Amino acid sequence: MATVHLRIGDLVWGKLGRYPPWPGKVVSPPKDLKKPRGKKCFFVKFFGTEDHAWIKVEQLKPYHPHKEEMIKINKGKRFQQAVDAVEEFLKKSKGKEQGSHNSEDKSKSAVFEVKGRKNSGKAVKLRTEEEDDPGVHRGGDKPGSSMEPISKRLKIIEEDAGSTSIQAADSTAINGSVTPTDKRIGFLGLGLMGSGIVSNLLKMGHIVTVWNRTAEKCDLFIQDGARLGRTPAEVVSMCDITFSCVSDPKAAQDLVLGPSGVLQGIRPGKCYVEMSTVDPETITELSRVITSRGGRFLEAPVSGSQQLSNDGMLVILAAGDRSVYEDCSSCFQAMGKTSFFLGEAGNAAKMMLVLNMVQGSFMATIAEGLTLTQATGQLQQTFLDILCQGQMASIFLDQKCQNILQGNFKPDYYLKHIQKDLRLAISMGDSVNHPTPMAAAANEVYKRAKALDQSDNDMSAVYRAYIH
Repeated sequence: MATVHLRIGDLVWGKLGRYPPWPGKVVSPPKDLKKPRGKKCFFVKFFGTEDHAWIKVEQLKPYHPHKEEMIKINKGKRFQQAVDAVEEFLKKSKGKEQGSHNSEDKSKSAVFEVKGRKNSGKAVKLRTEEEDDPGVHRGGDKPGSSMEPISKRLKIIEEDAGSTSIQAADSTAINGSVTPTDKRIGFLGLGLMGSGIVSNLLKMGHIVTVWNRTAEKCDLFIQDGARLGRTPAEVVSMCDITFSCVSDPKAAQDLVLGPSGVLQGIRPGKCYVEMSTVDPETITELSRVITSRGGRFLEAPVSGSQQLSNDGMLVILAAGDRSVYEDCSSCFQAMGKTSFFLGEAGNAAKMMLVLNMVQGSFMATIAEGLTLTQATGQLQQTFLDILCQGQMASIFLDQKCQNILQGNFKPDYYLKHIQKDLRLAISMGDSVNHPTPMAAAANEVYKRAKALDQSDNDMSAVYRAYIH
């Protein structure tokens, strides 16, 4: 394998996790951001996104020599927009180089003018890195609103040239940028989502005690520095904040109310954070029993998949005790790309069920479209290529369609869990007399897939309900 020689400012193709190679630029990392130990890597800012990350050298290729190759193998509107942003950046850079000699004196004058204004106390508008780079998306929630992500922060980076660059750091994926809380963290449930969450908590330096119904799943995390709790009650009694992430409402209730359960370890001031996707009634009940013992309660279900959990890129919806939400700040930054506080307990469960209802219905519709494409004599790959060039283009769409075309249904989000979420969403609609006909139809398709033994496959295996 040829050695890759890169410098700050070089354009590259970088591969992050399971995502396709994406155009980016090698940049200087923030001064407080340490390079991962034992890895040869570069800090890359990706065009067309807000993402920055350390990328291993073997996952990087120079931009120009591999441009045609990457454009051939990658599709989608967002990908094309990212490539267009690179070309626009190159065009602007070329223009700056051509005018650099003529403007040298003017640049010096401008520097002195800015310094003079600073000394005089007048406001100076500094051009940010985002303004210079067309590949960076600008936007965000209104500062100070209850919907503002807790992890939204401004970092000021002094660069070698003496200029100041301001960039928004939206949580985790900037590996190593999290200052871990000194509170002791407990985690109950090491399934598809919980395993990735705990891994990222440990990577970011948190002190974590783990428990899982199948104890063998704890071994790998113990090797990485986690402590072992023998029961949920013991974990809660040992820790300041305990998170739970299990499969369904019954599992969540059993964990709290069952023998050696959470409730037996709750003491005044102890924090319990329910991350499972359950119905709002279950959340209300868990909140009531936890607070009745003097505990503090927060719900924080997560939107995402196993891969996003592994990458620390989940979206966290929180509701309940606002002070617990603030205490969980470093944990949420380690496990997710952004988090939202939605008010009183139960609100996050409601929002999560609506989100998963939409996602589950969408997945069933994609599968229906692919099978109808084939039934009418059209190519499924062409159908996907057309979709990925239109307004519906997304990483979710591309990955799930590729799963189907390749017959690869390794679980990233269990089919049985999305069917459970659809069922709970339909029930929630019934409770407020609101129709959910699309979700009801999708739910029947998932039930058919479960009858075909697809429960433990990925949700994209709903495709098989249409072909059997």
